[in-house]
Amino acid sequence: MRKIVTIKDCMKTFEGDGIPITRAFPVPEMRENDPFLLFDHFGPINYEPGGATGVPAHPHCGFEAITYLLGGEVEHKDSWGGQAAIETGDIQWMTTGSGLIHSELVTDKFKNNGGIMQGLQIWVNLPQKHKKVKPWYQHIKKNNIPTIDEGNNVLIKVLVGKVKNVSSAVQTYSPVSIFDVQFSKPSLIDLDIPKNQTVMVYVIDGELKFDVDNKIVRKGQMIYFDQLSDMINLTSISSNGSYLVLAGESINEPVVRYGPFVTNTEGEMKQVMLDYQNGKMGTLN
Repeated sequence: MRKIVTIKDCMKTFEGDGIPITRAFPVPEMRENDPFLLFDHFGPINYEPGGATGVPAHPHCGFEAITYLLGGEVEHKDSWGGQAAIETGDIQWMTTGSGLIHSELVTDKFKNNGGIMQGLQIWVNLPQKHKKVKPWYQHIKKNNIPTIDEGNNVLIKVLVGKVKNVSSAVQTYSPVSIFDVQFSKPSLIDLDIPKNQTVMVYVIDGELKFDVDNKIVRKGQMIYFDQLSDMINLTSISSNGSYLVLAGESINEPVVRYGPFVTNTEGEMKQVMLDYQNGKMGTLN
């Protein structure tokens, strides 16, 4: 059984139009957790009618990003033709590759009606050999996300990758798995994840108990595990619990970051910034 290396309280901050962010990384003590570059839980925030806006056009390159929308409605548009309205329970996977410009504004319906906005955004590094791939976009509706019924009031929503021989429709350049383990009463589950993979668990809601480590982990905390075993046990002691599991093989390559851009070298970063300034990442109408 894997043991806990550390449990971190995530940093609280604000972005965009004042939406609260719970950030596991990057933070001063942890720039990334290879192959993952960023983990943000945005919201929940309750918008009055007419109060929500979203995130206007901005560039990205060099990584893949997933948004898992837990509440609200957001419209994605990008400079390579990607466009979709993301609703509660949906996921989007965006491969930024050689560079794109995109916006994530709330839908007209959500802006007019208001409501609760909440979700998770995770960045996954692209290996150097795929850093310059053509950007592309995948949108998976909530009804098309594979769900495993484990019995004993436990469901697993397979957002990305493969779990218990069930695969997500999302295609990735990095070997990662991301899944939401949901409990409707106190229960437990064992998960088999190859020990060559980094594993983290984020508590979206509820509490987890780890008897072997004598630890209780609460909402808004991230758990980092060792890599000495393939097996992880999750014991939820809450009536309702939702726990996001992130697993992936380390890329073990240098990472250079500047705002929304990710490269392997400083020279590549300078070129990326020139590409953006010269309009090579496209335009967003």
